[in-house]
Amino acid sequence: MEDITKKASYCLSCKSKNCMKGCPLSNDITQAISYVKDCDYENAYKEFLNTTLLSSICGRICPHSKQCQGSCIRGIKGESVSIGDIEAFVGDYGLEKDIDINMLNNDKIIDKKVAVIGSGPCGITCAATLKRLGVKNVTIFEKKDYLGGLLVHGIPDFRLSKDIVKKVYDKILSLGLDVKYNMELGRNITLDELKNKYDAIFIAIGANISSYMGIEGENLDGVYGGNELLEYKKYPDFKGKKVAVIGGGNVAMDVSRTLKRLGAKDVYVIYRRAKEQMPAESKEIEEAISEGINFLFLNNIVKVIGKEKVEKIECIKTKLIYEEGKRPYPQNIEGSNYIIDMDYVIMAIGSCPEEKVLKNLGVNLNKWNKIEIDENYKTSMDKIYAAGDIAGVKSTVAYASASGREAAKNIYYYLLNQ
Repeated sequence: MEDITKKASYCLSCKSKNCMKGCPLSNDITQAISYVKDCDYENAYKEFLNTTLLSSICGRICPHSKQCQGSCIRGIKGESVSIGDIEAFVGDYGLEKDIDINMLNNDKIIDKKVAVIGSGPCGITCAATLKRLGVKNVTIFEKKDYLGGLLVHGIPDFRLSKDIVKKVYDKILSLGLDVKYNMELGRNITLDELKNKYDAIFIAIGANISSYMGIEGENLDGVYGGNELLEYKKYPDFKGKKVAVIGGGNVAMDVSRTLKRLGAKDVYVIYRRAKEQMPAESKEIEEAISEGINFLFLNNIVKVIGKEKVEKIECIKTKLIYEEGKRPYPQNIEGSNYIIDMDYVIMAIGSCPEEKVLKNLGVNLNKWNKIEIDENYKTSMDKIYAAGDIAGVKSTVAYASASGREAAKNIYYYLLNQ
């Protein structure tokens, strides 16, 4: 606790609260830290509860340097306040002391039924918020036999302990949420069935199918999607092998670090922009470097070479083109191609929804093939809402959770008027 008090004391308690502005959940971090300074951890926990139920999780895995800590005034001339560490500590304290998370915001219980499809950060936050607002019956439909979504199958244990996830979720379930496991939308349950039984439906099934580049050789044996490797853990034998991981986000970091732990001899992260443009959390990048991961910045893969399986890859060097007001974009440098021997290629360049599921939903899709929603998170179908990755929300836990929370408020107002 002495260490946390020291970290909290470093905060200037700015009136501008830039950290709050940088947080997708709008956590009043300054106020929470002021309680920590006084060793009042219970009120610090309750302060976070005003905006999030995932403090123990977000404090560990959020890209803090690109969100709250990246907006910290202290960071202008030195180190930012260790907001993530403080939040995780406070969240863990609340779990350990079994502090009540109900905090019902409305004395009126609404005798309505809501179905929440998906139990990742977005779905669980929506379900919990609805319950806390006073909706009587909230049921989560989960396609697997466990809760948590990507928090369980998308993030390695060395970044987020499954024990922590279970403790957080057990606490949230204590609100009185119902759960139906092994229920997959489009397989053993349909929207039509749910519409007949529930007053509102919320879709938060994520988008965890790995995107591919469309380059020659992607169909060779030895080319895998990073999302699927992390989710299903059906790893080939990487011991002593050379592996190329394509991409610069947290999935690329998680995959590359996992493969190193599985015995891969050389792991290369190939990223077409510079280190400064990587979307991954800077802490994850530095830890990957310290673990012996090789980074090829300003490089792009253009071909996977082999007869039946991966044998080599062809890369090309890139340069950044700068345009005012836009993110620098990479341009291949003509004639800079080169070949590297390689045993496996892992695509971690992004993800998309499961196409067959989306097509059968009957809701309108946007140009990115995600569920189209309005400013209230409502889809094109009556009483059906959506948020998170499936609706094109930014792919971080905090953004997903924030969208689930705001969607729940809109569902609540919709139910009030029924």
